[in-house]
Amino acid sequence: MIKIYSYGEVPNSEIFAREESISRVSDTVTDIIRTVREQGDAALFSFCEKFDGAKLSALEVSDEEIEEAIAGTEEEFLEILREAAANIRAFHERQVRNSFVLSEQDGVVVGQKVTPIEKVGLYVPGGTAAYPSTVLMDSIPAKIAGCREIVMVTPPGKDGKVAPVILAAAKIAGVDRIFKVGGAQAIAALAYGTESIPCVDKIVGPGNAYVAEAKKQVFGKVSIDMIAGPSEILIVADGTCQPENIAADLLSQAEHDKMASAVLVTDSMELALRVREQLEVQIPLLPRQEIARASIDRNGKIIVAKDNLLLAIDIANEIAPEHLELCVDNPFDYLDRIRNAGSVFMGKYCPEALGDYFAGPNHTLPTGGTARFSSPLSVDDFVKKSQFTYYTRAALERVAGKVAYFAGREGLDAHARSALIRFEEKAK
Repeated sequence: MIKIYSYGEVPNSEIFAREESISRVSDTVTDIIRTVREQGDAALFSFCEKFDGAKLSALEVSDEEIEEAIAGTEEEFLEILREAAANIRAFHERQVRNSFVLSEQDGVVVGQKVTPIEKVGLYVPGGTAAYPSTVLMDSIPAKIAGCREIVMVTPPGKDGKVAPVILAAAKIAGVDRIFKVGGAQAIAALAYGTESIPCVDKIVGPGNAYVAEAKKQVFGKVSIDMIAGPSEILIVADGTCQPENIAADLLSQAEHDKMASAVLVTDSMELALRVREQLEVQIPLLPRQEIARASIDRNGKIIVAKDNLLLAIDIANEIAPEHLELCVDNPFDYLDRIRNAGSVFMGKYCPEALGDYFAGPNHTLPTGGTARFSSPLSVDDFVKKSQFTYYTRAALERVAGKVAYFAGREGLDAHARSALIRFEEKAK
């Protein structure tokens, strides 16, 4: 049963505590990465048979397999995928950054050049569940950014095939190449390349502890998006909310993972008690009730900030959740007070599931309190920025002495000389 805390009556350390997932897979992942670097495709075939139970003859998904997957996916779902993709595309197109040039001083031109990352690797989890939403969310911003090649990796089933809905989503999103490989070995292949899989410049996408650890270990060889932890939802709700709705929204994230965190912060003890009752009613009805039960009992919380909705929002800011539902009337009145959240869902008719699948904003979000300093996946993650500077002779002459003086204060005489030497009288 979920715990209820009255804010101010228990230590804040207990209210704000997060259960931390401790990874013990570092050595195993190091061995996997080394094996892939040494053996290439042979290692991937071996690991696929060992971990996925699939004996493959080829790693890359063929065009025929993609067409077969699309033909085998019901048209209704294809239409929903296309509509979701359109929403995601429309949102992320507004994020595109432009290069700029400044020439406000005579003889001086400075600017910024925005360039797409050339090759991006997309990891899509597989195994017991298929996540076409991840395909859309992580590849569409890359396409908008102008990345030349998007390479997707995802584990196959025991039949050696990728889930049809994954391939359908990849086709709709414009993924360039797809490979049947998962786990840490997939991350290693993307980072270092094999005979079949090209090395990329950046790897994005969620995964299990092995995938997260592999991303940590290859960072520096390639860029990564983030290290995603267990899913989180925090709901700020006033006393007028329907408890069954709040309970359902909490469970929408609790069913992800036994380590997932579902938190309600409310100004009403009555609502807190009724939500707790509703959780007990709804959990037994879920196909994934074992997972949801463990999540709610282990990491679930209801925090009561009695008669003080603004305090409830302050508590939410302190927790800095991945997903924040602002279930209040007139939610835009409070939006400016939200400082730390990955994605904010406004009002009483905006469940977090909208963001997972359909609304358009990205669902790859900072977890574990990292919303204090990081952002959702965006087009920005798929570009890099270069600076450029141009000075004429006259413009440099005006400031060369200042540059040299600054360099001298740092004890870097060669720096100073490089600014002055162009104006020294040359010996005849």
